[in-house]
Amino acid sequence: MVSESQSEGGDLGYSLSYFLDWFGLKRDIIVMVVSVLVLTMGNQIWIRYIPKYLEYLGAGALIIGLYGFIEQLVGAVYQYPGGAIADKIGSRNALILFSLISIIGYVIYYFSPSWEFIILGMFFVLVWESMSSPAIFSLIGEILSRSKRAIGFSIQSILKRIPIVLAPPIGGYLIQSFGLEEGMKIGFIASILMSTLAIVVQKKFYSEGKREKIAEKLCLIELWSAMSQSLKRLLIADILARTASYIVKVYVVLYVLNIVGAPPIYYGFMISIQMITSILSYLPAAKLADIYGRKPFVTATFLFFALFPIALVSVRELWLLPLAFIVAGLREIGEPARKALIVDLAGDKFRGRIIGLYYLIRESITMPAPLIGGFLWLISPETPFYIAFITGTLGVIVFTSTRLK
Repeated sequence: MVSESQSEGGDLGYSLSYFLDWFGLKRDIIVMVVSVLVLTMGNQIWIRYIPKYLEYLGAGALIIGLYGFIEQLVGAVYQYPGGAIADKIGSRNALILFSLISIIGYVIYYFSPSWEFIILGMFFVLVWESMSSPAIFSLIGEILSRSKRAIGFSIQSILKRIPIVLAPPIGGYLIQSFGLEEGMKIGFIASILMSTLAIVVQKKFYSEGKREKIAEKLCLIELWSAMSQSLKRLLIADILARTASYIVKVYVVLYVLNIVGAPPIYYGFMISIQMITSILSYLPAAKLADIYGRKPFVTATFLFFALFPIALVSVRELWLLPLAFIVAGLREIGEPARKALIVDLAGDKFRGRIIGLYYLIRESITMPAPLIGGFLWLISPETPFYIAFITGTLGVIVFTSTRLK
């Protein structure tokens, strides 16, 4: 006879198992999202204020645009090697390696006496941000079935953005309390500590994960030929949407602080509003995308990429700023669906490298966008936002005309 306590324990165990399965929370997915959460918490204390820190270190508008350009350049160049490393040594080992290398960049940031050292440190800091994407995509593709991938990306995205709700106001508080330089340096120390913690967590808790040896090798041109037409059309639309985003990305903080006149901590709270909006949209949109299809939600995300610049540039008073950043948060409504769609269309055999190639192409083509934004900013602070709106709208048109197969 089964006792009542045993029955309740069994029911609890079944409920927990069902809950974890519904959300796609396998062991290695949990380890991965915890690591992403920890790393993001450290970075988001300071990363939104880097353009202002560059200005403090003597950089002008074009140098800040150069920072955005190099960020895109390094991000583009790192994508394919990140996928190749993930295919070669496994997604789990690759993520540990990328976490380790990023620490070097944080140390360089801490000791930077001028803006040139910030540029140097980027080459190490962006190893995690850029090389890890194909590895994370591959890990989710390996572990979760097609019907669970959007919800898997949604959970990863939610946990990644919880620190973005908390950390920017903390960064703004540190800057206002200790000054820009000391506040930023405290943030860099936090990133070093958080990265070390993430390495320990990954090293201890990742399962071994058997990988099939990939015997066939393909050059970039052959990989491009192996990429489906639907994925190529998605890539074109994505390029237009990201170009719209990157034209204004590094100038948003300058617009809010210098033109609208918001204090740093207020800007930090705007980022929190943006992330809360994203988090609230993720789960319902991702689950519906797994059930009913990805396209409507990816379309919505591209639409909000186009609308954010025009929403922000329409704001001249502090009390209206939250509306613009709610629109910014809604840009993420279809991100889990977009990422799941990329994994779906990339196939199984060369998934890591095809995803790496996708991001290599996307980031390579969009890399001039911050520099373009810098020149447009010199015309007037509003000009880059208007151009971004037009570019994003073209992305929506391209994607809505695409038939996914």
